[in-house]
Amino acid sequence: MRKAFTMLELVMVMVVLGIVASIGADIIASMYTSYLRTRTVNRLESQTEITLEQIAKRLQYRIKESVIARKTGDFKALADSLNVNSTYDILEWIGYSNESLLGTPIPGWSGFIDLDSNETNRTSGTLKTSESNLTEAALTINALTDSAIDMTTGKEAALIFKGQPSNINDFGWGNITNTDGTSTLKVKVGTTDDTLVISNDTLPTEIFEQYYLAHSAYAIVPSDTNSTDFNLTLYYNYQPWLGQDYNTSGSPALLAEHASLFRFKQDESILRLKLCLHDANQTGVGDFIVVCKEKVVY
Repeated sequence: MRKAFTMLELVMVMVVLGIVASIGADIIASMYTSYLRTRTVNRLESQTEITLEQIAKRLQYRIKESVIARKTGDFKALADSLNVNSTYDILEWIGYSNESLLGTPIPGWSGFIDLDSNETNRTSGTLKTSESNLTEAALTINALTDSAIDMTTGKEAALIFKGQPSNINDFGWGNITNTDGTSTLKVKVGTTDDTLVISNDTLPTEIFEQYYLAHSAYAIVPSDTNSTDFNLTLYYNYQPWLGQDYNTSGSPALLAEHASLFRFKQDESILRLKLCLHDANQTGVGDFIVVCKEKVVY
């Protein structure tokens, strides 16, 4: 006698295998979808963290009194929290020139003006900044700005007195004026490596001991905050104290694509940032995957 499966047994086996295959396919599809979501979330978290870190690194060297919030046709000091709302979507500031500060064996600029020196003279616009190597600082700044600023006539760096009260317009965001001694001063290298010469038409009414030297302003600009899908761009290498703005003179660097939210707020001297990025449904697994992160800059 020969033994074999009956037709009924074969049919039952095929049905069972079909059920198992169907369940297995659903499980595999679910696992793959979960994998895509996890991979996308991890990627977005990394991108968001890196973007915020890039912004924070720049803001670390900000001149705090110079930070403004801007919208089309208007700007305000970011410290003016009562009047700065979410419609002010551009963050802008002047950063002190940390790269040119770090010289050897002495710094490029010391940050101190010798008020007792005969070479410090408000009337002639000369400032003695002992323990500085301004020629070296000028070379560094020249390289950083692609020769836009070399601390000569017409290509001056900015000098801002440290901790002095100032009108936000005096940083060059509005009309470039110099009437109260707290404005941004255009400075070039003098006859010695530790002497600065002020190039402003109107000289300051008073000289203070501590200062910052700056070679660039910075702006974080969203392409369209009325949308839930916009790009975030950093503009740099432009000089408001020379009448420039980011839109016509700044160099752009794309920070992030597919942003859905960018907010900033100042609490006293602390700056808070919030950024949300999404995947634009690139995974094709359903709704957009969104990741939001916040960062505090002191």
